[in-house]
Amino acid sequence: MSMTAGTLYIVSTPIGNLGDISQRALDTLAAVDLVLAEDTRRSGRLLRHYGIRTPLLAVHEHNERALVDKLTRRLQAGEQLALISDAGTPLISDPGFLLVRELIRQGERVVPIPGASAVICALSVAGLPTDRFVFEGFLPARTQGREKRLQQLARETRTLVFYEAPHRVLDTLEALARCFGPGRLATVMRELTKAYETLRHGELQALSAWLAAEPAQQRGEFVIVVAGAPEADDTEEDGAVRETLQLLLEELPLSQAVDLTARLSGVKPNRVYRLALTMRDSKGD
Repeated sequence: MSMTAGTLYIVSTPIGNLGDISQRALDTLAAVDLVLAEDTRRSGRLLRHYGIRTPLLAVHEHNERALVDKLTRRLQAGEQLALISDAGTPLISDPGFLLVRELIRQGERVVPIPGASAVICALSVAGLPTDRFVFEGFLPARTQGREKRLQQLARETRTLVFYEAPHRVLDTLEALARCFGPGRLATVMRELTKAYETLRHGELQALSAWLAAEPAQQRGEFVIVVAGAPEADDTEEDGAVRETLQLLLEELPLSQAVDLTARLSGVKPNRVYRLALTMRDSKGD
């Protein structure tokens, strides 16, 4: 294959099944001078499986910033490097952003070698709308932070995709049911493309109950795809906002009442402001 000196290749690797790697990815990993890997032990097994002897260097969230200058100099000297993550497409909830951003800033060449991605894999089998979606990655680990973020997302109308660790997945499903409503449709996927792959479709409350009753299913890597909120009924929503505004305008100046109403309702401030002006003009009549 044709390779270009001084290039960083962003190489996608399998998310589970080792057969899900492209020939182009294998050729690239074999041809570069150095492979940058999040976990060299895990990536080393992949390279050995395919008989690839390219040296590995660990690049992860704890050392990436310190290595950026060194790796940039190697590329500027004409070396070819490949960046891989533990699984799937690099930089998707994985290290690499700092390095890629700096290389782009300096005008260096960065080339994608596409392949598996857990986000896209999950969306393709979730049975939920995929024309518009939001990837949230991992939610905050602490309960308070997780609940706060889910409350912010409760009105999101696009399909949502989350990654989750096995020791938090049940707590996350229960929090989703509380914040989004127990009847919101979702799909829980465990160990995608692996021997014990599991897909479960249903309402959030039912999915939470299922997982709670199946401790053996609380293992492995999880992707959760959740249906977006239904589009708001503007008439019904304006009525609720109007009630809140009316109460606040009796005690506060217009600007403060608008700001507080917007924060309480989640409606954009400019829309609340227009409604407030309409109410004021009607009262003047």
